[in-house]
Amino acid sequence: MHEIIQQIAIMAVPVLMAVTFHEVAHGYVADFFGDHTARDAGRLTLNPLKHLDLFGTAVFFITRIIGWAKPVPINPSNLANPRRNMLWIAAAGPAANMLLAVISAIIYHLLTFVPMTFMGPLIVSKVILPLTMMVKVSVIINLALGFFNLIPIPPLDGSKILSNLLPPRPSMLMARIEPYGFIILMLLVFSNAINLFIIPVISFFSQMMIGVGLG
Repeated sequence: MHEIIQQIAIMAVPVLMAVTFHEVAHGYVADFFGDHTARDAGRLTLNPLKHLDLFGTAVFFITRIIGWAKPVPINPSNLANPRRNMLWIAAAGPAANMLLAVISAIIYHLLTFVPMTFMGPLIVSKVILPLTMMVKVSVIINLALGFFNLIPIPPLDGSKILSNLLPPRPSMLMARIEPYGFIILMLLVFSNAINLFIIPVISFFSQMMIGVGLG
């Protein structure tokens, strides 16, 4: 039980930061392009409570990798060029996670180079080691959230990016599967089918960035 509580404590901050920055990035880019819906709804905030989806957060702690937050509201009719602007808005979330993963990896390497012999054992055990574990988890969580959202299945960002890159006819075909997207996604998540291709990708980049894979 103590070990489970410790794991939740280590994961909590990285998960909250990952989902919050992901959604705020969508909102700010939409705001930049003229859609102020997220701002008016009070979603351009780093307060994680404004962005949490209870089910999506629970999935994070169950799978230890995959989850989601409450999407920021976006009204494409407020955009000057909806197709082009929506592409950048959709890409902003995964891009924010990739940036957080890089920043976390840099902090991880800085912490691992800290000369612990000059610090007291209390500081090492209570501050340095937990922080090192936290940023390590942050790398993996942000890579996972970023790559997971690039999967081209509605309602994930990858589907919005792809539909705005495709010509109108194929884009309309993608729109037709949108009502069934969440069901398809849940089947893929809980059957572990997504893990077959997303885990190796996350593991590769995690190994490259911090020398730790998911094996």
